[in-house]
Amino acid sequence: MATVIQSDPVSQQSKRVPQPVARNVAVDTYRGFVMFLMMAEVLQLSRVAAAFPGNWFWSFLALNQTHVAWAGCSLHDTIQPGFSFLVGVALPYSIASRLAKGGTFGKMFGHALWRSLLLVALGVFLRSMHSTQTYFTFEDTLSQIGLGYPFLFLLGFRPPRWQWIALTVILTGYWLAWALYPVPGPGFKWQAVSVPPDWHHYSGLAAHWDKNANLGNAFDQWFLNLFPRVRPFVANDGGYLTLSFIPTLGTMILGLVAGRWLRAASPRIPMKRLLLAGVIGIAAGLLLHFTGICPVVKRIWTPSWTLFSGGVCFLFLAGFSWIVDVKGYRKWAFPLVVIGMNSIAAYMIAHLFERFIVDSFRINLGPHAFQIFGAGLEPFVQGTAVLLVFWVILFWMYRRKLFLRV
Repeated sequence: MATVIQSDPVSQQSKRVPQPVARNVAVDTYRGFVMFLMMAEVLQLSRVAAAFPGNWFWSFLALNQTHVAWAGCSLHDTIQPGFSFLVGVALPYSIASRLAKGGTFGKMFGHALWRSLLLVALGVFLRSMHSTQTYFTFEDTLSQIGLGYPFLFLLGFRPPRWQWIALTVILTGYWLAWALYPVPGPGFKWQAVSVPPDWHHYSGLAAHWDKNANLGNAFDQWFLNLFPRVRPFVANDGGYLTLSFIPTLGTMILGLVAGRWLRAASPRIPMKRLLLAGVIGIAAGLLLHFTGICPVVKRIWTPSWTLFSGGVCFLFLAGFSWIVDVKGYRKWAFPLVVIGMNSIAAYMIAHLFERFIVDSFRINLGPHAFQIFGAGLEPFVQGTAVLLVFWVILFWMYRRKLFLRV
């Protein structure tokens, strides 16, 4: 395999063109796992747990299929950082492939800008499906990736130290901006910004990262109201923010670092690097959290969350690489590879087809077809059937080499 260009400036790319390599099956498997967790929302485990109060098994599964209220992390909270991280992992492979096919920096950057626009537009489209008009917000996974992708692409052509410098500037600058933004006074009306009366508020420095009374929400109250709206934007009920794309870019940069390590070491796996990066990221995030410097909050993508979730992603990547590439166990991964190789299609199918499939089952099989194990398990049985249909569609596309790209 030809040498991968990592530290050469863009002007030297034409002199040393890397050759494309085979797809990284471990990366496809990890991506498939992330998308499977997203699609598995149709299992409605929270409803099942509610039907069996006190059952630890269903309660545990339900806990890990929901986002934590604010600080902390569940398995479900790793979906968006995993998807974002893998965008960075894939970039070195994509750049090498396009350069090998004769691509130029100008054309590739133009494609990166077009891809960014499409991702943001898709995000807005999906959030507007049940609205009376276009619903302009930019906090979802696709929009967040799209907003940061051009910057990630440019970093993909720079030496590794540029990525580390960019990551440091992003996380430090973002933290400082929030820390300098004033906290609300004692008379602040929390209910007016969708914060419940029993909400646990931070004190001290961590108060700068409280829900819907922070720099990010102040920005959205200005920015989102520049767009036509049914009613003025005041706050997102979940606390999600447009500006989260900045630290999300940090997550993608960590993925870019991992992707370069994988390509440079191929066919070996840089296991020690991946594991060390994972441990350091998790430890750094937890240290910032428990010292009160910056809480680990996924919903507003705090810098400590970038480090913590990035560490988790490194460990996931190491785990899948060890199983698939080091140990050579690949057959079990095929169902996940089918999903991972068509992640955008999986994302769209999960958001667009669920209601149609559920209605089709109800019409053609009857309203009680999924109560074979009782009403309490009906959401799980129905969700399993829907999930199977999702996979069959993706398998059909896989067999016919139909891969949705943007």
